[in-house]
Amino acid sequence: MDSPLTRSFGRVTAPELAVFVSGVASMGLEILAGRMVAPQFGSSIYTWGSIIGVFLTALSLGYHYGGKRAAEQASVDRLTWLLLGTAAYIAVLVFAGDLLLTAGSVFPLPSRFASLPAIILLFGPPTYLLGFVSPYAAELSNTEDVGEASGRVYALGTVGSILGAFGTTFLLIPTFGIDTIGFLFGLLLVGTAALIVLPSMNRKPLFAVLGVTVLLVAAIGSGAFGVSTGGRVIYQTQTPYQELEVADLGDTRTLFLDGQRHSAMDLSDPNRHVFEYTRYFHIPYLFAEDPDEIDRVLFIGGGGFTGPKRFEAEYDVTVDVVEIDPEVIDVAKEYFRVEESAQLNIYNADGRRFLRNTDNTYDVIVLDAYKKDKVPFQLTTVEFMRLANDRLSKDGIFFANVISAPNGPASEFYRAQYRTMEQVFPQVYGFPTARTGVVQNVELVATKNSEVVTESELRTRNRDRDIGIDLSSEIGSYRNDEPTEGVPILQDNRAPVDSLLDPMVGQRYVIEQAPPENETVG
Repeated sequence: MDSPLTRSFGRVTAPELAVFVSGVASMGLEILAGRMVAPQFGSSIYTWGSIIGVFLTALSLGYHYGGKRAAEQASVDRLTWLLLGTAAYIAVLVFAGDLLLTAGSVFPLPSRFASLPAIILLFGPPTYLLGFVSPYAAELSNTEDVGEASGRVYALGTVGSILGAFGTTFLLIPTFGIDTIGFLFGLLLVGTAALIVLPSMNRKPLFAVLGVTVLLVAAIGSGAFGVSTGGRVIYQTQTPYQELEVADLGDTRTLFLDGQRHSAMDLSDPNRHVFEYTRYFHIPYLFAEDPDEIDRVLFIGGGGFTGPKRFEAEYDVTVDVVEIDPEVIDVAKEYFRVEESAQLNIYNADGRRFLRNTDNTYDVIVLDAYKKDKVPFQLTTVEFMRLANDRLSKDGIFFANVISAPNGPASEFYRAQYRTMEQVFPQVYGFPTARTGVVQNVELVATKNSEVVTESELRTRNRDRDIGIDLSSEIGSYRNDEPTEGVPILQDNRAPVDSLLDPMVGQRYVIEQAPPENETVG
């Protein structure tokens, strides 16, 4: 029988197989890290830069110390233990990843570096272990020429990394949840270790293979209770864009995107506004000179379709909704009672691209595609605002749901967005949705009308117009002429959204619950 050292799988020896699999696992874990860390720290450039830096550092250390020890310690048994050790740590991530993430978030670091400790704790050890595999395999190679052996080993590792990157991005994440993907990587490492060690029939590594397999199964089994802090989970998936979860708590069904509450529905009254900020979607009906002339409304961003559903039910308008994530559309139809109709049209597309290609003119455009930590910069710039302005009717109104603070250091994004909109629209108004200076939904309303609409005029219109909802409380947060010094005008060639969001990292995002509604006013 061939020894593990000389035995091959096709044209690949056992050490080379270990290198290939380590490449798959290391790059797959790196892609997965973004999804695990995003709910706590966001997915800004600082988070991704930290992920890449930690993985490169851990691999480099593994290469360095593995290379120093390879001549004396390299063996197929040690390769087996490295693979099993990595799989065991992945089992810990599957079982206690949230706890480790929380533990790594307590360090008092500047916000842009806040994710580093957690990333090091979660992914430093397994990546460091995988770094040993390549130099060990090069030492064990049957090739006499050192250069040829190193080249073959690192080529196999790179091919594995390519497969891990593409496979995780385009296959695993759209298909499985985070824990399942981690479990699969663990099984891949354990299975490779078993292939390498099985011919020797050495009881100790065989028992280790069995033990780590049991550990992985126990870890994935422990996470299958279907409960989150938001209630009983009724659906959960990874989409190409984000982690998505639907949870029920009492009579409220909530859509979570990357761990943040995004939309909610009252199961007993599906069109009621559960979150306060969604009530502001109606405020363009007070800014319009004649609300009866609002015939077509566009929502960029669907989520749970709270606004579009209510508009379809309340007003005689055609509502178009553009949502980039097809899974969000499917979930809205399945769990949030959304049905397309002659009045409600849903398009799976990028919002800016849709606006550029459409021939429709809108009386109101509602931009609801931002999250606290993930803002598509192409929907923030002055060029986008000009495009939106071009697609609005003569008296059209642009509405943007911005997540920021209304004042203080965390208000930079709000004030930059305000200043950018001022470059295109004659009048811009702000409406914070919480009564404190915390990070919250701040609504921006921009009009083509150069005359200022005062708070007093809005109150009069709210009293006199029958728009199906009383906005007297919301009008109380009216702001006009915001201070915008020190913040940039966002442009396609320079939109530093990540740095503007940076002061919000680590701050609590407050979403106010909406009060009971009075159906009509006037």
